[in-house]
Amino acid sequence: MQSNSQTGRLDGRVALVSGGASGIGAACAARLAEEGASVLITDVQDEMGQQTVASIVANGGVASFCHHDVTRESEWAAAVAHAQATYGGLNILVNNAGIAIGGSIVDMTLTDWQIQQAINLDGVFLGVKYCIPVMRETQGGGSIINISSVAGIKGAAMLSAYNATKGGVRIFTKGVALECAQNRWPVRVNSVHPGIISTPIWDKINPELQEAGLNTFDLDDMAEGSVPTGELGFPIDIANGVLFLASDESRYMTGAELVIDGGLCA
Repeated sequence: MQSNSQTGRLDGRVALVSGGASGIGAACAARLAEEGASVLITDVQDEMGQQTVASIVANGGVASFCHHDVTRESEWAAAVAHAQATYGGLNILVNNAGIAIGGSIVDMTLTDWQIQQAINLDGVFLGVKYCIPVMRETQGGGSIINISSVAGIKGAAMLSAYNATKGGVRIFTKGVALECAQNRWPVRVNSVHPGIISTPIWDKINPELQEAGLNTFDLDDMAEGSVPTGELGFPIDIANGVLFLASDESRYMTGAELVIDGGLCA
């Protein structure tokens, strides 16, 4: 890993990655740090979050962790204040925290519907709401990357609630991007749409089946059967796309969708 003492694509930038303790979030945090960003990792998984920070620091990066429930407005305010106090501002937000609960819509409880809305959509709204004012005042402006999904572009049986949240993230991103652009705020807003990626989210789609030892997915078989390239994706594939959107290389992109899915949505 490249040290922050060297010039990287994000040298001097400050990033906040929600849901950064594992999976795509952890890969994004590590990749941004590798390119010179100081990274605040937030999550409800405290031990894993601290482990991710330790790994980044051991490889020469700059990172810290704070406990953060993205459904709580007060904790968003505290996380952003932490970034300001620790690193002096905020340039990059990776709105990554998310959850998926599968099952038939006729059997889904209102509670399961609402928790997905709260984490996947309300959490993105709160992140944008609290980060934009700080980014407007931070040298270099800001880049917001909202992690949606291919499920925000195309429907999937037994995942309709998740579809609703990720589709909401997709169109919300475009509206906020236009608001920032029209107000000449120096903040770009884009969405990333992962396909079938090897992450822990697959183990949590149906908690009841997981408890019974039945909630298992052969992701390689799934990818071979549905992805045009026949390949499974990995968190680093998404992290590289996030890095591009966080960097000046994407300076003319806002309100865009970066689909990283092996051709699944083609």
